[in-house]
Amino acid sequence: MEAENDVLRRLIRFAGVGGFCFVLTLAVNYGLKLTVLGTHPTTAFLIANCVATVVSFLLSRHYTFQGRNNALAKRYQAPAFVIVSALAVAINSAPLYLSRWVFGFHTPRVSLWVQETADLLAGPIIGTLLAMVFRWWALHRFVFPEQLAGTPTPRADVPA
Repeated sequence: MEAENDVLRRLIRFAGVGGFCFVLTLAVNYGLKLTVLGTHPTTAFLIANCVATVVSFLLSRHYTFQGRNNALAKRYQAPAFVIVSALAVAINSAPLYLSRWVFGFHTPRVSLWVQETADLLAGPIIGTLLAMVFRWWALHRFVFPEQLAGTPTPRADVPA
């Protein structure tokens, strides 16, 4: 029961960190898109995701997975997080790229309203959902594992 509560607590914290980073991604994305990167929406979205990824690592390490930070684990957490996050950024950006450049949801082919609606649905909504599921799995599996490799996992059905 305690392990289930721990997972639920981590999931709630993960969602909170993710929600904060989602808002940060939107702010940076639209800040760039409406100023210096108006003709490069995928680049703006990639930069926004990279900024949010750095913030996400710090919050994940010190808040969401704070109990999984021993000295040995800290040696590989940052590089593993960078790899997982790079894959997640690619997953997050792929729907926006497909929407704009494969399916053609960009001006002048469609109206500005349709373009921006498609951008919002493809990148921040669909892309973020896909990347979130991947991150949750990969962070638990590779970056902040419960047990280090080679360390026996205690069995729940055997008393300690």
